[in-house]
Amino acid sequence: MPDRRTQSSRSASPSDGYDDSPDTDAAFSRIAALPDGPEKSALRQEVVCAWMPMAVRLAGRFRHRGETFEDLKQVAQLGLVKAVAGFDPSRGTAFQSFAIPTILGQVKRHFRDELWIVHVPRRVQELRSRVRSADNELCSSLGGRTPAVHEIATHTGLTDAEVRLGQGALESFAPRSLDGVPGHSEDSRPLTDILGGPEPGFDRVVNREALRPLLQALPERERQILYMRFFCDMTQARIGLQLGVSQMHVSRLITRTCARLHDQVMADTHDLRRAS
Repeated sequence: MPDRRTQSSRSASPSDGYDDSPDTDAAFSRIAALPDGPEKSALRQEVVCAWMPMAVRLAGRFRHRGETFEDLKQVAQLGLVKAVAGFDPSRGTAFQSFAIPTILGQVKRHFRDELWIVHVPRRVQELRSRVRSADNELCSSLGGRTPAVHEIATHTGLTDAEVRLGQGALESFAPRSLDGVPGHSEDSRPLTDILGGPEPGFDRVVNREALRPLLQALPERERQILYMRFFCDMTQARIGLQLGVSQMHVSRLITRTCARLHDQVMADTHDLRRAS
């Protein structure tokens, strides 16, 4: 349970008017004087509990941004724990002035590093935030009309290209469901019905290009046999007659050569994966 001294004196913050600023100066002085150990840890925990309402209030600033409020509170509380652990009262700074940036920074890092499904550079994330804020502000002043790109650019001081980049990032925070139906017409279908599938012809082209240098390196007779069998569609018996060998010998040559080519392709693929 929090020590009564950390909760007994609560005064409204002069900067924001919220009654969530307990007087913990004495507790921080004791923390600074104590060596690391159970007593110091327990006192820090008491201070964290005393300041918890402020952390919850700060988490509320980020509601409706794609994260549950419970998760936001946990992230803000983690920032509060870090602030209590890192605060040095000897520097003459009020704890609140140190804690608020620490907590807000923790929440912002959570959004930046944990919630983006598609990797987006930090600069683009910042553009997204500015464009979204400007869009909301301008919608109010324009009577609900969606602002144009140049209007957002003028409002934010960004270029048109930066605004478009930020607008593009608005769709990158979370992916659309494949079961979702784009549009609102009766003919609209789920994305799963209109997305293309793998094209088998592409794999065939890749395989041929991988085999090309290996085929060129084969002995002349083996290369000729493969050409007649797979490119000219000749039977093994006919190939044998043309080359003056038995059909069984042609079959063994084809089997042995194809196996060697397969092993070479697989070995090259393995080497490429290791190199990457």
